Amino acid sequence: MRIAVSGSIATDHLMTFPGRFADQFVADQLHTVSLSFLVDQLDVRRGGVAANIAFGMGQLGTRPILVGAAGADFDEYRAWLERHGVDTDSVRISDTLHTARFVCTTDADHNQIGSFYTGAMSEARLIELKTVADRVGGLDLVSIGADDPEAMLRHTEECRSRSIPFAADFSQQIARMDGEEIRILLDGATYLFSNEYEKGLIETKTGWSDAEILSRVGHRVTTLGARGVRIERAGEDPIEVGTPDEERKADPTGVGDAFRAGFLSGLAWGVSLERAAQVGCMLATLVIETVGTQEYQLRRGHFMERFTKAYGDEAAEEVRGHLG
Repeated sequence: MRIAVSGSIATDHLMTFPGRFADQFVADQLHTVSLSFLVDQLDVRRGGVAANIAFGMGQLGTRPILVGAAGADFDEYRAWLERHGVDTDSVRISDTLHTARFVCTTDADHNQIGSFYTGAMSEARLIELKTVADRVGGLDLVSIGADDPEAMLRHTEECRSRSIPFAADFSQQIARMDGEEIRILLDGATYLFSNEYEKGLIETKTGWSDAEILSRVGHRVTTLGARGVRIERAGEDPIEVGTPDEERKADPTGVGDAFRAGFLSGLAWGVSLERAAQVGCMLATLVIETVGTQEYQLRRGHFMERFTKAYGDEAAEEVRGHLG
């Protein structure tokens, strides 16, 4: 099963300031702030929702096709993704813009000052999925994640016109979208991904009830945080899957992306929806135990040992053959 994962590709530059921002501001001079913070720590982390999902799928051996836009500074990131089983040949490289970047400084009180540079992400709207499909011999599913809004709309309309099944996954972009845009992006989706809060926001913005949305999508996949995930289909009982026990909780960033990576990999393997959700929850647990979205290691024996403990021998036997 050939799955293309579209969405943002970015790097995070995270800095730590040992003092307090509040001590640096002069109350009657806030209209003309000019400050420079001497930081004592810098972490550069790979990110972007599409790259995070593709990385996880690559770790599981499903060779996803990454679709997005990056800058000429993408070479090192590309090499990293290729080493971890991701097809990056459909990434558009901008001639003039850098890869999208989040730059954030955190002080001793955990206050943050950050900026997001969209950069090359704005060129994702120029990518045609037909070119991607022709290169790989057809697409069985396109996951349309948070990206340049025009790109998300173009990919959705192209999937419809070419009869390519697609997954709608707005995540961070849902806050800036209006109801009409959301209705366009989800109507006819084979899978609709969201967390519980986003689920309510989708219903509020579109004006559609849960039942109306279920009538317009094949499957509604809602992540429930520590409670796992719920998969709903019109006219059928929901499927609910819990999460494995955590060894520690280090960093929740990228947990949703990891779930999607595991779930989409399960679809690629052809296992049941329940099994796919279990793989997603197991991968998400590995990510929450690690600082960074792509810093975890998927050791097959360790993965299967914990998967078996969480979901039982029958589930493990079905998944083991796909992991190798």
